[in-house]
Amino acid sequence: MTDEKNEKLAQIPKLPGVYIMRDAIGNIIYIGKAISLRNRISSYFSADVESKSAAIITAMRKIDYILCASEREALLVERQLINKIKPYFNSLWKDDKSYPYIKLSSGDDFPRLFFTRKKLKDNALYFGPYPQVFYIKKLVRWLCKLFKIRPCKLDFSEQKLPDIKKVKSCIYAHTNLCEAPCMGKISSKDYKEKIKDVEQFLDGKFKKLTNVWREQMKNFSGDLEFEKAAEIRDRLYAVENMSERVMISQISQEDMMQSVERADTLNELRKILRIKKLPAAIEGFDNSNIQGTSAVASMVRFTNGISDKKNYRRFKIKTVVGADDFASMKEVVFRRYSSLIRKNEKMPDLILIDGGKGQLSAAVEALDELKLKIPIISLAKKNEEIYFPQKDAPLILSKNSKALRLLQSIRDESHRFAINYHRLLRKKSEGF
Repeated sequence: MTDEKNEKLAQIPKLPGVYIMRDAIGNIIYIGKAISLRNRISSYFSADVESKSAAIITAMRKIDYILCASEREALLVERQLINKIKPYFNSLWKDDKSYPYIKLSSGDDFPRLFFTRKKLKDNALYFGPYPQVFYIKKLVRWLCKLFKIRPCKLDFSEQKLPDIKKVKSCIYAHTNLCEAPCMGKISSKDYKEKIKDVEQFLDGKFKKLTNVWREQMKNFSGDLEFEKAAEIRDRLYAVENMSERVMISQISQEDMMQSVERADTLNELRKILRIKKLPAAIEGFDNSNIQGTSAVASMVRFTNGISDKKNYRRFKIKTVVGADDFASMKEVVFRRYSSLIRKNEKMPDLILIDGGKGQLSAAVEALDELKLKIPIISLAKKNEEIYFPQKDAPLILSKNSKALRLLQSIRDESHRFAINYHRLLRKKSEGF
């Protein structure tokens, strides 16, 4: 653990309270209570942790905590928040029958690591259950990459390898993401040494692992086996730093309830729009021009219901002559998402266009040309109608709808940002 991390943990009081763990995009994934917040939160960063915490540790990126007057108050606040939010990992309290396990096959010369919903009596090792498939898939992929465990489903043994024609083009072998046991490049004995490390990792025995790895790295370096030493170094780095990006901060119950309110709003919006994923990242677009001059556009981003100003963008219209809102909208949407594709950056969960059916259709054309499938709607100012692609009739929500108020705030912010940029350019062109 780094000195910076120790310093952060030392600032947490040894008092009763509730801690809230969030993932990289701010979703709450676990809520717990503690008699001593410092001791409990510190335990997640210790050398050895409970095995069930391994998936949480790889997912969490932020920890908030609420101070309480007593252990009893902490229990009440914890239960209130869990019942309201229903975080992924707290779901284990209710029912673990339908949740997946991580399975480590045994009896094979080259065991596999994968997730499954069925716990069989087959002498394999099972870890879990875990409540959220997304995080478990991510953890399995990470472990396979870290330990170079084969991700394929091929059935073979050390004595009977598959036909080389079937495996010679395997991308995992060619990119060094797998030791290629199918090609005889690693013995069953050496491969199973890696499997032992995976087992210890899933058991949360991090201290034992890192001590062994440091000794192995030293020996490999001494024997001039630098490639093997580098692999062990990467493992050490990954395990020691997998939770280093976690932010820790104290919040009030009022702040927490506002966060819950925003989560409720996003859930309401998801249900109204009938989209699969919670719209944690929403990007809104608007155009601005006066008599066809200084045509500009804006894009604003809201993350978890809050304006994310560092991710705002401004555009000068380049390919459109005159006041053509539809063509301008198509241009900026195309430019925005072609840029994200080039940079391999994450796409938003929802796109909001300021305008009616025409502006929406123009934006959809841009997405189609880029072959992107992102949920997209438009919000027209006159009657606050929500338009959907390939639907003629708009949706009109109650004025009291929290989802509508969020869409209005995004639309209004994109309009404000576009107007301000347009005024700035006009002043420059007029010599002010």
